[in-house]
Amino acid sequence: MARFTLPRDIYYGRDSLAELKNLEGKRAIVVVGGGSMKRFGFLDKAVGYLKEAGMEVQLFENVEPDPSVETVMRGAAAMREFEPDWIVAMGGGSPIDAAKAMWVFYEYPDTSFEDLITPFSFPKLRQKAHFAAIPSTSGTATEVTAFSVITDYQKGIKYPLADFNITPDIAIVDPVIAETMPPKLTAHTGMDALTHAIEAYVSTAHSAFTDPLALGAIRMVFDHLPDSFRGEKAAREHMHYAQCLAGMAFSNALLGIVHSMAHKTGAAFSTGHIPHGCANAIYLPYVIRYNAKNAMARYADIARDAGLTGASDEELMEKLRAKIRDYNVTLGIPASLKEFGVDEKEFLEKVDSIAELAVGDACTGSNPRPVTVEDMKKLLHCVYYGTEVNF
Repeated sequence: MARFTLPRDIYYGRDSLAELKNLEGKRAIVVVGGGSMKRFGFLDKAVGYLKEAGMEVQLFENVEPDPSVETVMRGAAAMREFEPDWIVAMGGGSPIDAAKAMWVFYEYPDTSFEDLITPFSFPKLRQKAHFAAIPSTSGTATEVTAFSVITDYQKGIKYPLADFNITPDIAIVDPVIAETMPPKLTAHTGMDALTHAIEAYVSTAHSAFTDPLALGAIRMVFDHLPDSFRGEKAAREHMHYAQCLAGMAFSNALLGIVHSMAHKTGAAFSTGHIPHGCANAIYLPYVIRYNAKNAMARYADIARDAGLTGASDEELMEKLRAKIRDYNVTLGIPASLKEFGVDEKEFLEKVDSIAELAVGDACTGSNPRPVTVEDMKKLLHCVYYGTEVNF
């Protein structure tokens, strides 16, 4: 038996943020990031709507990009002191992901972070609070997913936490908020959404429920991401919905080794953090070639649905890879880790351990082609040097 889980309600459209005034409760804690929601006035609007709903409101601010275990624990402590019945997370993927993890430790103070690393092992939530998520970026789709990514900086590892319990109760997908994204963030988050949809479509856990969502999201990204990158408002709105559709697909179909690699390389190198969406965009064409041995027909489906033509499934798969690489060029995304700036000596020193960690990542299990540590090492060498995958 399979399962398909989404938020109870998804509110969307311009100015749908106002739906917050219809929430019922006594106290709400608002979890936000580094200040963009405050600078653009959206935080004040959200607080105003919650107060209009009759709630006492407290803020937990300054969640960092790629939130840490320490930030999660501080937020949970603040929640235990304030005792909210609504957790409202607002901003990019980082504050929403952090708030999901905080939620668990708020309701279950004796749980350890290590208890949550095993996928789908969370205790039953909603004993103290419900959860509303409001994304400001068009990529992670964490507002509709059963996932949260938390970073252990002492170990240099990103942990994807997975459990249907942390799927938000309410998602508010307001494109006005996404209009504030700068071009580089628009590019990275857009390619993150594309990766979500493509990995969901070829995943071993794909289904009749997830396939239409994935294909629809892919079409929308290909149609609207370049214009969204250039700042066109209508395209920004379409991208905000596309990433949400992609999230609905991958939350239920799961992902693959593009994400396994991105999770384990993002914080691994001293020469600079690799933004998650950028890493996905770099790795995706290489992984498509690797996975094609088991998923050629699925990639050909994607290519046809995107309007590409070819005499064979293999030709269609290659045209899909070329289209993705063309988008990376348009969006200013490098073609390899070496081009990104990762130091070669450090890469070679760390590649063995990164390969082992990536194979053990929660996303690896649903990849369409099995991967060994040796395979992963070869793949990582390809994405570092920009060489073709031929194994």
